[in-house]
Amino acid sequence: MTATADGSGPATAARDRALARAVAGAVEAVGGYAGGVYLRSGTGGLLRMALVTGLPWRLFRPWWRMQVNRPYPVAEAYRTGQAVHLPDAEAAMRRFPQLMAGLPFRFGSFYEPVGAGPRRFGVLLVLRPATPGAVLGARERERLRAAAARLAGELEALRAAGETVLWDGDPLCLPWPAAGVEAAREAVDRLEAVLSVDRQGAVAFANTAAEELLGRPAALLRGRALWEVLPWLGQSAYEDHLRGVFLSGAPVRFAARSGPAGAGAGAGADAAADAVADPGPGTGRPVAEWLSVGLYPGPSGVTVTLEAAEPPAYASEPAAGPDTGLGSPADRASSLYRPVALAIALTEAVTARQVAAVVTEELLPAFGGRQLAIYMLDERHLYLAWETGFPTGFLNRFDGVSLHERLPGVETLTSGRPLFFESMEHLAAAYPGIPLDAEVGARAFLPLIASGRPVGSCILGFDRRRGFSPEERTVLTALAGLIAQALERARRYDSEAALARGLQAALLPHRLPVRGEVATVGRYLPGSDGMEVGGDWYDVIETDGGRLALVIGDVQGHGVAAAATMGQLRSAVRAFALSGNAPDQVVRGTNQLLIDLDPGQFASCCYVLLDPGSGRALAARAGHPQPLLRRADGRAEVLDLAGGVVLGIDPGARYPVTELTLGPGEVLALYTDGLVEAPGADIDEGVERLRAALAAARPSPLTEAADRLVAEAARTPDRPDDVALLLASRPAGPSA
Repeated sequence: MTATADGSGPATAARDRALARAVAGAVEAVGGYAGGVYLRSGTGGLLRMALVTGLPWRLFRPWWRMQVNRPYPVAEAYRTGQAVHLPDAEAAMRRFPQLMAGLPFRFGSFYEPVGAGPRRFGVLLVLRPATPGAVLGARERERLRAAAARLAGELEALRAAGETVLWDGDPLCLPWPAAGVEAAREAVDRLEAVLSVDRQGAVAFANTAAEELLGRPAALLRGRALWEVLPWLGQSAYEDHLRGVFLSGAPVRFAARSGPAGAGAGAGADAAADAVADPGPGTGRPVAEWLSVGLYPGPSGVTVTLEAAEPPAYASEPAAGPDTGLGSPADRASSLYRPVALAIALTEAVTARQVAAVVTEELLPAFGGRQLAIYMLDERHLYLAWETGFPTGFLNRFDGVSLHERLPGVETLTSGRPLFFESMEHLAAAYPGIPLDAEVGARAFLPLIASGRPVGSCILGFDRRRGFSPEERTVLTALAGLIAQALERARRYDSEAALARGLQAALLPHRLPVRGEVATVGRYLPGSDGMEVGGDWYDVIETDGGRLALVIGDVQGHGVAAAATMGQLRSAVRAFALSGNAPDQVVRGTNQLLIDLDPGQFASCCYVLLDPGSGRALAARAGHPQPLLRRADGRAEVLDLAGGVVLGIDPGARYPVTELTLGPGEVLALYTDGLVEAPGADIDEGVERLRAALAAARPSPLTEAADRLVAEAARTPDRPDDVALLLASRPAGPSA
């Protein structure tokens, strides 16, 4: 294996062997030409590529890291625990447009989650030629699942033994089986210059014409990366062709500039090229400035052909500047494709926090950045909205600065012109006396302007000196405009969301009845992944005879329509309850009302009529989650209430009544499904977590118990559904 291993020792070696066996078995199982495995890292929510085979690992650096919340197949397979099979580019484009934005080639890909029981370790992936309209056969699927299951078992055994199964290093590169080349030498020597490159991008063979063209014997070329032997081939204009042949299997031919104007492939490539021994003067013939390059892929690698060519019509165009190409600080794949993924992801970001998170996850890795700061304009001052990577507290001195200050973050906005500093010395010279957070690095200051309106400024920081090519400056400036539009949209969202949540709060009860024999507490949390109001509600109604009606409900969907329906149903339940109806009559009447209104929505509901003095209760349920009951001794259980279908479906539906008793010191919990549902998890798991939390919560004061039950949901940043909770308790002891 090559590349960087993660750790050392017998346990690490066992883990690496298990990864290699699993990937090799998976590739063989489905007839693939490449494969790999992602594992969880020490950073929460981040997967890292641990091993790859059949692909040059450096060529795919932008995909070494994968956030589990991003819309990519690897992340979805990990989140859901379900395999993702994409037989061709069309299927991938329909489901994962961001993947195809970064890798717009024709190939099939398969992603199998690696997990043991509830524990998930990562994802196994295989690439193979595209098979439009043809999915994996049952036998292939079973073999792929078996490879993932074997790997999960081995990783679980290592974990149980106290060994780490996390991955925080660079990926290992599993060599692809080599193919013999000697038998073809005589025939190939009669052709143009030919190089054979293996699936890792290393030269495996060079014919006599290639030796003469490059001025080096084959022995000094073998084992070198193609872009080390031909540094100019690593430029952004050409490396896309390399990526394409390794993925799609389709040959390509193009003109490439190999002379001085096209030789700048970055410091990394230059250093690597120098490592190939110089055979001395007088060997080889001068390399033509322009070459016709042919790339012909196959199962074992890629054949590269080179021959002199006439300059194309665009030959006068300037070549890429420094710090570009494979091996350079700014990976070209990132600068080409990750911005496209950023643009797509920004369309999905709703809040300012989501916009900043997307920029952090997509823009920084694309250009090799380490620091990010976003300032928002408010009146005539810039306020820090988001930062990452800077020393703690360093940016506080710039928070709230006036637009009259002479600072790069201010001047980039007031002038509308991006500012690029290739070193901290250049920044200090341009702005004498400005505080610096580091002695070495580079900075880019981008104006955030949307539709001609200033929004703020964005600062990108790099931890080493670097240049900014004209292409990079253009891309960064264009992306700054997209970020500005997303932030402007998020700003409108924030104000509209505040208005929407005010409407939601107005529809919920402002206070609950205060009764000495029964304590009630309600909690409501709006969904945090979208600005629309929801349809969850709770209520406590004082009815005839001193009884209390405890109500919880959930209208399908979100938005004003759901909130309006919720308001109508809450009013209907109150009217039926105050008329002295039994629980089943209240629910039946509400069901009929919803059908008559015909809003195109349905709703669930649970209605409990409680006698505070005796604790006797009658309950009716319409498609709603089962309530929980915490006993006085601390045991909590899920009640088994009989029920009918959700409201708004069947005009003849019946809702049986269940009798139960709420004893002194016991707590009854009614809740909506937003409290127990999570993407990719079974709802029963959520109910069990809530039951355990209720058992662990102190029953008094009831407000603390309610806060504890909704605490996890309140911390969830992108909760898709709103949450309603209603607790009722009959206090124990004389104070009751």
